[in-house]
Amino acid sequence: MADNIRSEQDLNEERNFGEFRRKVKSAEVLSASIERLLLSLRFTGKLSVVMQNGRVLKSGYEEAYFSHRGSAGME
Repeated sequence: MADNIRSEQDLNEERNFGEFRRKVKSAEVLSASIERLLLSLRFTGKLSVVMQNGRVLKSGYEEAYFSHRGSAGME
């Protein structure tokens, strides 16, 4: 009985990890609302998210966006 439960848990883990890999590969890692916000800002920087135990540990971005914004005002 315990082996069946463990086997089912392993199978679910494999499915979930497969779905995670598929979403990362197809760039489905951001919610639609964040994507729209970044698009409206014309953000071209780099986003990073560090996860630990299934929770966001740290997140950040590199500000390529601001250099474009600043140069646009000088033209």
